[in-house]
Amino acid sequence: MTTPTLRPLSTGELLDRTFSLYRGHFALFVGIIAVTHLLVLTVQLVAVVLGPGPSTTFNLSSVFWPLLTLPVVLSVTAAAQGATVIAVSNVYLGRPITVTGALAHIQRRILGLAWIMIGMGLAIGAILGVGVVPVGVAVAVRSIGVGLLAAIWLMAAIVFAIVVMLRWTLVIPVAVLENRGLASSVSRSSVLTRGDLLRVFIVYVLLLVLVFVVTIVTNVPVGVIMFLSTVRGGDINAVYGWTQVMSAVASYLTQCLVGPLMTIAFALLYYDERVRKEAFDLELMMTAIDGQRSDIPSTSPVPGT
Repeated sequence: MTTPTLRPLSTGELLDRTFSLYRGHFALFVGIIAVTHLLVLTVQLVAVVLGPGPSTTFNLSSVFWPLLTLPVVLSVTAAAQGATVIAVSNVYLGRPITVTGALAHIQRRILGLAWIMIGMGLAIGAILGVGVVPVGVAVAVRSIGVGLLAAIWLMAAIVFAIVVMLRWTLVIPVAVLENRGLASSVSRSSVLTRGDLLRVFIVYVLLLVLVFVVTIVTNVPVGVIMFLSTVRGGDINAVYGWTQVMSAVASYLTQCLVGPLMTIAFALLYYDERVRKEAFDLELMMTAIDGQRSDIPSTSPVPGT
Protein backbone atom coordinates (compact mmCIF):
# COMPACT_ATOMS: atom_id res chain seq x y z
CA MET A 1 0.00 0.00 0.00
CA THR A 2 1.39 3.37 -0.96
CA THR A 3 2.16 5.98 1.63
CA PRO A 4 -0.26 8.95 1.37
CA THR A 5 1.20 12.35 0.59
CA LEU A 6 0.38 14.82 3.34
CA ARG A 7 1.10 18.55 3.32
CA PRO A 8 -0.26 21.68 5.01
CA LEU A 9 -3.61 22.74 3.56
CA SER A 10 -5.10 26.18 3.17
CA THR A 11 -8.70 26.73 4.28
CA GLY A 12 -9.92 26.44 0.70
CA GLU A 13 -7.93 23.26 0.13
CA LEU A 14 -9.26 21.80 3.38
CA LEU A 15 -12.86 22.39 2.29
CA ASP A 16 -12.13 21.12 -1.21
CA ARG A 17 -10.61 17.93 0.18
CA THR A 18 -13.57 17.54 2.52
CA PHE A 19 -16.04 17.54 -0.38
CA SER A 20 -13.72 15.41 -2.53
CA LEU A 21 -13.48 12.78 0.19
CA TYR A 22 -17.24 12.93 0.69
CA ARG A 23 -18.00 12.55 -3.03
CA GLY A 24 -15.39 9.85 -3.57
CA HIS A 25 -16.69 7.72 -0.67
CA PHE A 26 -20.33 8.81 -0.65
CA ALA A 27 -21.73 5.37 0.18
CA LEU A 28 -19.31 4.93 3.07
CA PHE A 29 -20.02 8.21 4.86
CA VAL A 30 -23.75 8.35 4.12
CA GLY A 31 -24.00 4.69 5.09
CA ILE A 32 -22.51 5.34 8.53
CA ILE A 33 -25.01 8.13 9.23
CA ALA A 34 -27.93 6.20 7.73
CA VAL A 35 -27.29 3.09 9.83
CA THR A 36 -26.73 4.90 13.12
CA HIS A 37 -29.50 7.50 12.79
CA LEU A 38 -32.06 4.90 11.79
CA LEU A 39 -32.54 4.36 15.53
CA VAL A 40 -33.29 8.06 16.06
CA LEU A 41 -35.78 8.00 13.18
CA THR A 42 -37.50 4.98 14.76
CA VAL A 43 -37.75 6.76 18.11
CA GLN A 44 -39.21 9.85 16.43
CA LEU A 45 -41.82 7.81 14.59
CA VAL A 46 -42.77 6.02 17.80
CA ALA A 47 -43.18 9.43 19.43
CA VAL A 48 -45.58 10.46 16.65
CA VAL A 49 -47.66 7.30 17.11
CA LEU A 50 -47.77 7.55 20.91
CA GLY A 51 -47.86 11.35 21.12
CA PRO A 52 -50.87 13.38 22.26
CA GLY A 53 -51.33 15.16 18.93
CA PRO A 54 -51.67 18.91 18.31
CA SER A 55 -52.96 19.71 21.79
CA THR A 56 -52.37 23.05 23.47
CA THR A 57 -52.81 21.52 26.94
CA PHE A 58 -49.84 20.54 29.07
CA ASN A 59 -48.87 16.88 28.74
CA LEU A 60 -46.25 15.09 30.81
CA SER A 61 -45.18 12.97 27.85
CA SER A 62 -44.01 16.10 26.03
CA VAL A 63 -41.62 16.74 28.93
CA PHE A 64 -40.40 13.25 29.78
CA TRP A 65 -40.16 11.80 26.28
CA PRO A 66 -37.23 14.05 25.24
CA LEU A 67 -35.47 13.15 28.49
CA LEU A 68 -35.96 9.45 27.80
CA THR A 69 -34.72 9.75 24.22
CA LEU A 70 -31.71 11.94 25.05
CA PRO A 71 -29.43 8.92 25.81
CA VAL A 72 -30.40 7.43 22.44
CA VAL A 73 -29.57 10.64 20.58
CA LEU A 74 -26.26 11.03 22.42
CA SER A 75 -25.25 7.42 21.77
CA VAL A 76 -26.19 7.65 18.09
CA THR A 77 -24.31 10.93 17.67
CA ALA A 78 -21.24 9.48 19.40
CA ALA A 79 -21.33 6.35 17.24
CA ALA A 80 -21.84 8.32 14.02
CA GLN A 81 -19.07 10.85 14.69
CA GLY A 82 -16.64 8.26 16.00
CA ALA A 83 -17.18 5.90 13.07
CA THR A 84 -16.91 8.79 10.59
CA VAL A 85 -13.59 9.85 12.10
CA ILE A 86 -12.33 6.26 11.77
CA ALA A 87 -13.51 6.16 8.14
CA VAL A 88 -11.86 9.50 7.31
CA SER A 89 -8.61 8.44 8.93
CA ASN A 90 -8.41 5.17 7.03
CA VAL A 91 -9.45 6.65 3.69
CA TYR A 92 -7.15 9.66 4.06
CA LEU A 93 -4.19 7.51 5.04
CA GLY A 94 -4.76 4.89 2.36
CA ARG A 95 -6.28 2.02 4.31
CA PRO A 96 -9.41 0.04 3.36
CA ILE A 97 -12.51 0.52 5.51
CA THR A 98 -16.21 -0.32 5.33
CA VAL A 99 -19.33 0.91 7.14
CA THR A 100 -19.47 -2.20 9.33
CA GLY A 101 -15.74 -2.02 9.97
CA ALA A 102 -15.88 1.60 11.10
CA LEU A 103 -18.87 0.95 13.38
CA ALA A 104 -17.32 -2.18 14.83
CA HIS A 105 -14.09 -0.31 15.52
CA ILE A 106 -15.88 2.35 17.54
CA GLN A 107 -18.51 0.26 19.34
CA ARG A 108 -16.58 0.00 22.62
CA ARG A 109 -15.95 3.75 22.71
CA ILE A 110 -19.54 4.95 22.24
CA LEU A 111 -20.30 5.55 25.92
CA GLY A 112 -16.95 7.24 26.44
CA LEU A 113 -17.51 9.55 23.46
CA ALA A 114 -21.03 10.31 24.67
CA TRP A 115 -19.61 11.30 28.06
CA ILE A 116 -17.08 13.57 26.35
CA MET A 117 -19.92 15.28 24.46
CA ILE A 118 -21.89 15.69 27.68
CA GLY A 119 -18.88 17.16 29.45
CA MET A 120 -18.23 19.69 26.70
CA GLY A 121 -21.91 20.61 26.55
CA LEU A 122 -22.08 21.18 30.30
CA ALA A 123 -18.94 23.33 30.22
CA ILE A 124 -20.26 25.53 27.39
CA GLY A 125 -23.63 25.72 29.11
CA ALA A 126 -21.99 26.78 32.37
CA ILE A 127 -20.15 29.61 30.61
CA LEU A 128 -23.38 30.86 29.04
CA GLY A 129 -25.18 30.44 32.37
CA VAL A 130 -22.66 32.70 34.08
CA GLY A 131 -23.37 35.27 31.38
CA VAL A 132 -27.15 35.07 31.83
CA VAL A 133 -27.19 35.52 35.65
CA PRO A 134 -26.42 39.29 35.59
CA VAL A 135 -29.24 39.76 33.05
CA GLY A 136 -31.68 38.35 35.57
CA VAL A 137 -30.30 40.69 38.21
CA ALA A 138 -30.68 43.66 35.85
CA VAL A 139 -34.31 42.75 35.17
CA ALA A 140 -34.96 42.48 38.91
CA VAL A 141 -33.44 45.86 39.83
CA ARG A 142 -34.76 47.61 36.68
CA SER A 143 -31.69 49.78 36.31
CA ILE A 144 -30.48 51.04 32.93
CA GLY A 145 -26.86 51.14 34.11
CA VAL A 146 -26.98 47.63 35.52
CA GLY A 147 -28.77 46.45 32.38
CA LEU A 148 -26.04 47.86 30.16
CA LEU A 149 -23.33 46.17 32.21
CA ALA A 150 -25.29 42.92 32.17
CA ALA A 151 -25.62 43.09 28.37
CA ILE A 152 -21.87 43.65 28.00
CA TRP A 153 -21.18 40.76 30.39
CA LEU A 154 -23.54 38.48 28.42
CA MET A 155 -21.88 39.35 25.12
CA ALA A 156 -18.47 38.66 26.64
CA ALA A 157 -19.71 35.29 27.89
CA ILE A 158 -21.06 34.41 24.44
CA VAL A 159 -17.78 35.35 22.77
CA PHE A 160 -15.81 33.37 25.34
CA ALA A 161 -18.09 30.35 24.83
CA ILE A 162 -17.55 30.54 21.06
CA VAL A 163 -13.77 30.73 21.53
CA VAL A 164 -13.85 27.72 23.86
CA MET A 165 -15.99 25.80 21.38
CA LEU A 166 -13.52 26.57 18.58
CA ARG A 167 -10.59 25.48 20.75
CA TRP A 168 -12.39 22.19 21.43
CA THR A 169 -13.21 21.49 17.79
CA LEU A 170 -10.79 18.57 17.55
CA VAL A 171 -11.81 16.86 20.79
CA ILE A 172 -13.68 13.98 19.10
CA PRO A 173 -10.95 13.24 16.49
CA VAL A 174 -8.36 13.34 19.29
CA ALA A 175 -10.43 11.10 21.55
CA VAL A 176 -11.03 8.57 18.76
CA LEU A 177 -7.62 8.51 17.07
CA GLU A 178 -5.46 8.92 20.18
CA ASN A 179 -7.71 7.01 22.60
CA ARG A 180 -7.89 9.84 25.14
CA GLY A 181 -10.41 10.81 27.79
CA LEU A 182 -12.29 14.07 28.27
CA ALA A 183 -9.67 16.20 30.03
CA SER A 184 -6.79 14.95 27.90
CA SER A 185 -8.74 15.38 24.64
CA VAL A 186 -9.77 18.93 25.56
CA SER A 187 -6.19 19.87 26.39
CA ARG A 188 -4.83 18.26 23.24
CA SER A 189 -7.43 19.93 21.01
CA SER A 190 -6.61 23.33 22.54
CA VAL A 191 -2.94 22.80 21.68
CA LEU A 192 -3.62 21.70 18.10
CA THR A 193 -6.02 24.57 17.32
CA ARG A 194 -3.84 27.27 18.90
CA GLY A 195 -3.29 30.09 16.42
CA ASP A 196 -5.83 28.72 13.91
CA LEU A 197 -9.16 29.65 15.52
CA LEU A 198 -10.10 31.97 12.65
CA ARG A 199 -9.70 29.13 10.17
CA VAL A 200 -11.77 26.82 12.38
CA PHE A 201 -14.44 29.53 12.64
CA ILE A 202 -14.59 29.96 8.85
CA VAL A 203 -15.01 26.21 8.33
CA TYR A 204 -17.73 26.12 10.98
CA VAL A 205 -19.68 29.00 9.46
CA LEU A 206 -19.50 27.78 5.86
CA LEU A 207 -20.59 24.25 6.73
CA LEU A 208 -23.35 25.46 9.06
CA VAL A 209 -24.71 27.64 6.26
CA LEU A 210 -24.73 24.61 3.96
CA VAL A 211 -26.52 22.50 6.58
CA PHE A 212 -29.07 25.29 7.11
CA VAL A 213 -29.80 25.59 3.39
CA VAL A 214 -30.22 21.84 2.92
CA THR A 215 -32.45 21.67 6.00
CA ILE A 216 -34.69 24.44 4.66
CA VAL A 217 -34.92 22.78 1.24
CA THR A 218 -35.83 19.35 2.63
CA ASN A 219 -38.42 20.76 5.02
CA VAL A 220 -40.18 23.10 2.58
CA PRO A 221 -42.45 20.32 1.20
CA VAL A 222 -43.57 19.49 4.74
CA GLY A 223 -44.61 23.09 5.41
CA VAL A 224 -46.36 23.40 2.04
CA ILE A 225 -48.37 20.20 2.56
CA MET A 226 -49.38 21.23 6.07
CA PHE A 227 -50.45 24.68 4.86
CA LEU A 228 -52.49 23.37 1.94
CA SER A 229 -54.14 20.69 4.07
CA THR A 230 -55.12 23.23 6.72
CA VAL A 231 -56.49 25.68 4.14
CA ARG A 232 -58.63 22.96 2.59
CA GLY A 233 -60.13 22.12 5.97
CA GLY A 234 -58.51 18.73 6.47
CA ASP A 235 -58.58 16.81 9.74
CA ILE A 236 -56.06 18.61 11.94
CA ASN A 237 -55.07 15.41 13.78
CA ALA A 238 -54.41 13.55 10.54
CA VAL A 239 -52.52 16.50 9.07
CA TYR A 240 -50.45 16.82 12.24
CA GLY A 241 -49.58 13.11 12.25
CA TRP A 242 -48.52 12.97 8.62
CA THR A 243 -46.52 16.18 8.78
CA GLN A 244 -44.71 14.94 11.88
CA VAL A 245 -43.81 11.72 10.06
CA MET A 246 -42.67 13.65 7.00
CA SER A 247 -40.67 16.04 9.17
CA ALA A 248 -38.90 13.13 10.87
CA VAL A 249 -38.09 11.51 7.52
CA ALA A 250 -36.89 14.85 6.09
CA SER A 251 -34.66 15.36 9.12
CA TYR A 252 -33.25 11.85 8.68
CA LEU A 253 -32.49 12.42 5.00
CA THR A 254 -30.90 15.79 5.77
CA GLN A 255 -28.69 14.22 8.43
CA CYS A 256 -27.65 11.47 6.03
CA LEU A 257 -26.73 13.95 3.29
CA VAL A 258 -24.92 16.69 5.21
CA GLY A 259 -24.28 15.09 8.60
CA PRO A 260 -20.86 13.64 7.68
CA LEU A 261 -19.41 16.89 6.29
CA MET A 262 -18.58 18.63 9.57
CA THR A 263 -16.95 15.51 11.03
CA ILE A 264 -14.98 14.89 7.83
CA ALA A 265 -13.72 18.48 7.81
CA PHE A 266 -12.55 18.40 11.40
CA ALA A 267 -10.98 14.96 11.08
CA LEU A 268 -8.97 16.34 8.16
CA LEU A 269 -8.20 19.45 10.19
CA TYR A 270 -6.82 17.22 12.94
CA TYR A 271 -4.29 15.73 10.53
CA ASP A 272 -3.54 19.12 8.98
CA GLU A 273 -2.75 20.62 12.39
CA ARG A 274 -0.49 17.67 13.17
CA VAL A 275 1.30 18.13 9.87
CA ARG A 276 1.78 21.85 10.60
CA LYS A 277 2.76 21.60 14.27
CA GLU A 278 4.24 18.12 14.66
CA ALA A 279 5.58 17.22 11.19
CA PHE A 280 3.21 14.27 11.07
CA ASP A 281 3.85 13.86 7.35
CA LEU A 282 7.53 13.15 8.04
CA GLU A 283 6.63 10.86 10.91
CA LEU A 284 4.26 8.89 8.69
CA MET A 285 6.89 8.58 6.00
CA MET A 286 9.50 7.33 8.47
CA THR A 287 7.17 4.79 10.08
CA ALA A 288 6.22 3.54 6.60
CA ILE A 289 9.90 3.07 5.79
CA ASP A 290 10.40 1.18 9.04
CA GLY A 291 7.34 -0.94 8.32
CA GLN A 292 5.51 0.35 11.40
CA ARG A 293 2.14 2.11 11.57
CA SER A 294 1.94 2.77 15.28
CA ASP A 295 0.19 6.15 14.97
CA ILE A 296 -2.45 5.08 12.46
CA PRO A 297 -5.64 3.50 13.81
CA SER A 298 -5.53 -0.12 12.69
CA THR A 299 -8.72 -1.74 11.49
CA SER A 300 -7.28 -5.04 10.31
CA PRO A 301 -8.68 -7.10 13.23
CA VAL A 302 -12.15 -5.57 12.81
CA PRO A 303 -14.70 -7.81 11.06
CA GLY A 304 -15.77 -6.53 7.68
CA THR A 305 -12.65 -4.50 6.83
